Amino acid sequence: MSPIWTPSPDRVASANLTRFAHQIGVDGFEELHEWSLTHPGEFWAAAWDHLGMIGERGDTLIDRSGGLPDVRFHPDARLNVAENLLAGAGAADDDIAMIFRGEDPTARPEITNREVTWNELRTLVGRLQGAMRRAGVGEGDRVAAWLPNIPETYAVMLATASIGAVFSSTSPDFGVDGVIDRFSQISPSILFACDGYSYGGRDHDRLGPLAEVTAALPTVRDVVVVPFMGDGTTGGIERASTLDGFLDGVETRSPEFMRLPFDHPWYILYSSGTTGRPKCIVHRTGGVLLKHLVEHQLHCDVKPGDHVFYYTTAGWMMWNWLASGLASGATLVLYDGSPFHPDGNRLFDLIDEVDITLFGTSAKFIESVAKAGIQPITTHDLSSVRTITSTGSTLVAEGFHTVHESIKADVHLASISGGTDLCGCLVAGDPTSPVWAGEIQRPALGLAIDVVGPEGLTLGPGERGEMVCRSPFPSVPLRFVDDPNDQRFHEAYFDRFPGIWHQGDFAERTEHGGFVIHGRSDATLNPGGVRIGTAEIYRQVDKVPEVLESIVIGQDWGDDTRVVLFVVLRDGEELTDPLIATIKRTVREGATPRHVPSVIAAVPEIPRTRSGKIVELAVRKVVHGLPIDNADAIANPESLHHFAGHPSLALG
Repeated sequence: MSPIWTPSPDRVASANLTRFAHQIGVDGFEELHEWSLTHPGEFWAAAWDHLGMIGERGDTLIDRSGGLPDVRFHPDARLNVAENLLAGAGAADDDIAMIFRGEDPTARPEITNREVTWNELRTLVGRLQGAMRRAGVGEGDRVAAWLPNIPETYAVMLATASIGAVFSSTSPDFGVDGVIDRFSQISPSILFACDGYSYGGRDHDRLGPLAEVTAALPTVRDVVVVPFMGDGTTGGIERASTLDGFLDGVETRSPEFMRLPFDHPWYILYSSGTTGRPKCIVHRTGGVLLKHLVEHQLHCDVKPGDHVFYYTTAGWMMWNWLASGLASGATLVLYDGSPFHPDGNRLFDLIDEVDITLFGTSAKFIESVAKAGIQPITTHDLSSVRTITSTGSTLVAEGFHTVHESIKADVHLASISGGTDLCGCLVAGDPTSPVWAGEIQRPALGLAIDVVGPEGLTLGPGERGEMVCRSPFPSVPLRFVDDPNDQRFHEAYFDRFPGIWHQGDFAERTEHGGFVIHGRSDATLNPGGVRIGTAEIYRQVDKVPEVLESIVIGQDWGDDTRVVLFVVLRDGEELTDPLIATIKRTVREGATPRHVPSVIAAVPEIPRTRSGKIVELAVRKVVHGLPIDNADAIANPESLHHFAGHPSLALG
């Protein structure tokens, strides 16, 4: 078997990673990764020095006086993340900092079709900073944003961080209960929200729901309505003003930056909350920024002037990841709306329109491109794209072939994985090494990633177990909100294997030094006591042309577990006995007899989170008659009704 992509010698020589490795006296990724583990303090200090971090680093590189959760990097450092991002690696005032496109850029083009220069961004942040201070927001206060993926959302975050307040966001397609479940836990002082948003060709009003949200958040002193659909009204909401009204009377000036400790909180992010109330995860400023600089510049080869895009909402950690691209001098390309409106070429049109260099997407999008038979390799130029990244769920080997055969042949395809928990990647790409279909290329720099068995012992290549990290890293969260003695925090990451970060992914190491993730550990199947990753089944089912998408769970059956597969079929198809036999044969031949579903049933749709992840655990709960504590975290919660009492589940 040959790699699906190999970088040219010129590309390897010009890569940020190659130059960085030479600066510290090592050669290539493997030596650099080994050095980053044996000299962790020196590695992260070198990243600070060479990747453009602004601030006072201090002399102490690492404080190991506590265990892994309590190791501190750069304990004497002082910095401000907004200062770092707004410096733009020396970008000129008239250079473009952000490009925004809505679903239909001809509708309200002053909002949905615009470019923001660095000077305009800095000016808006400066005015927002002044208005926040006038409103009494100070260091440690919480600022919440219920906004689309638009330039104003980034400006609000930057203004918040500039004064040492803490930023938290979610997307406007979250319902009232989902927003309240999140923001009520963090007691925000100000809430920024939009009057509406567009998705799939439809406009959705948010002023009505905003009134309900505001009434449920007594700590909010000011509500600021950012116009996206309407004419800049507040809908009569108590304590509300328009964005223009909030800024009225604030002088135009550059922002000021309060330099804060390395571990000062920057973000509060939320777990998906599909099986309970979402956890509020507090992330540190210096650790997240330093981790993102390494991921952007070394793993993804982002350079000043690049145009970096990720399909995301403000409710997914990839939004925070994208925001940090400003610190590397990249122009952020923002899109808000459906990636398939008016058709599946919308994002490929955007690549050619604005010359995107890094195109970030999800495995689900790549699978949808394949299922729809879209061939942008024949219809679009795409010459600007150097890197495509994929995350959100496992990208199987067929997805790699889809990218190189249907999208672009000469592109670095980096499947990456990490999560909201660390606001970054545990395993990631390497622009200087070959890509093998179905594999994530490398462990992240500075992280001792391992795959272990039940007792925490290292497993060899090809053996499946739990993905863990044995080393400290700077973006370990600070804490959870409302978690006395950090009890839930330790239970989430460190109780399973004491002193080791437990990610909750079922994975294996490959002979090429990469990784394959087979699904979440808590969603693995155990028929006959043998652990099976759900991704292994999806890979085979995706080969069946009649199946549009699927979801698989384990159903308790007697003293065992049986595998149940739900499928969404293409229009005009029926789940006949011959099709069921085809699906089972495909799974048996492509995987093993143990992977073959005992039951295959048809449903009209699959439930997903707003970031596109299928919610296996929620479906399993519904099938077993258990309550879903937070169905509002699911983008299409009504779909769960298709699984409750499904007649096929009563058959053996």
